[in-house]
Amino acid sequence: MASFSVRFLGCKVSHLDAQAVRERLLADGHEERDRTADVAVINTCCVTNEAVSKSRQAAARAARTHGKVYVTGCGANLDGNAFAGLPGNVMVISRRSEETPAAVAGDVGAIGCVQSSPRLERVRAFVKIQDGCSFSCNFCVIPLVRGATRSRRADAVLQEIRRRVAQGHKEVVLTGVNLGCFRDGPTTLARLVREAGKTPGLARLRLSSIEINHVTDELVTALRETPTVARHLHVPLQSGDDGVLREMGRRYTVATYLRRLEPLPDFNLTADVIVGFPAEDERAFENTLRVVRAARLTKVHVFPYSPRPGTKTAAEDPVPPAAKKERSARLREASRVACLGHWRTKLGREDTVLVDRPGRGYGDDYSPWLVQGEVGELVRVRGRAVTEGGILAA
Repeated sequence: MASFSVRFLGCKVSHLDAQAVRERLLADGHEERDRTADVAVINTCCVTNEAVSKSRQAAARAARTHGKVYVTGCGANLDGNAFAGLPGNVMVISRRSEETPAAVAGDVGAIGCVQSSPRLERVRAFVKIQDGCSFSCNFCVIPLVRGATRSRRADAVLQEIRRRVAQGHKEVVLTGVNLGCFRDGPTTLARLVREAGKTPGLARLRLSSIEINHVTDELVTALRETPTVARHLHVPLQSGDDGVLREMGRRYTVATYLRRLEPLPDFNLTADVIVGFPAEDERAFENTLRVVRAARLTKVHVFPYSPRPGTKTAAEDPVPPAAKKERSARLREASRVACLGHWRTKLGREDTVLVDRPGRGYGDDYSPWLVQGEVGELVRVRGRAVTEGGILAA
């Protein structure tokens, strides 16, 4: 029996892909450990040069403490040469996400001892419903590293949700690379939300991220009419300037972005923004700041632009690093102020918090609370004060 450890870098989808490898190895009878494991799996990220560098560093560290290291995920698929020169016990596996668990398990070897599938998290389960993307934005490597969009069967998704709830998960997060592209015959994302939301025992259903083009009237209605849906939506913006959006190859305008969010005034809205894209000047950046405020975004994940090999803008990076750093700091500060302002609206009001770690949990709209309770417990709280770390519960 081999022992193993699994680590991921990057997004929730990378987390899920790493968990899929973990579950396969456990099902094959192998033992999960940490630093003393025989085998390490590093599921990598390539969204920026820094992400690739961190992935390589993680693989190099693992090679010193583990007998064999498998490098998987987006970083491996984009450019396996990024991991050249590492020790001979490092193996790069460039496969689609759904093929990777079998590839790793086949090399490690099954020992014929099938175990029950483990839980992903103590209280929250991420369920992948879709992978890949066919949009081909000018800066994005996802179509290169994950392929075209493809969806799971709706019945398989619903079956997994029932299984996760039976294992004890109170919250399920539907996730994917381009979530709104999900479709299984007549089943759209909106219909899947309605069906998943009716799962017996499920307390909360949430979407991980969705493009603004997929925030349709049908989906908004499903979100509003499904009682278990969490009042939080992460909708990537990338830029608040129409000229930059065109250069990025995004398929919407600022006006479209704002209009489609109008029916969700009670939702906590968050987004991704790329700072320092080749077409972004100071005026364009100021437009982004204005749109962040106009859209009522309470949390912005800021990504300084980093050219990605194989994309249309791979050879373009004219914005100086100092400008990217300064703009990123201003945007993060605007996000911090917006977060604190949103949290202050909770003062004196009640909310239901899912405790996901000691002393901390998240409300219905994914606002963080500092709260006492057992991990996995749903507790009713009232906002007493606001700190930099979240809302202090009374």
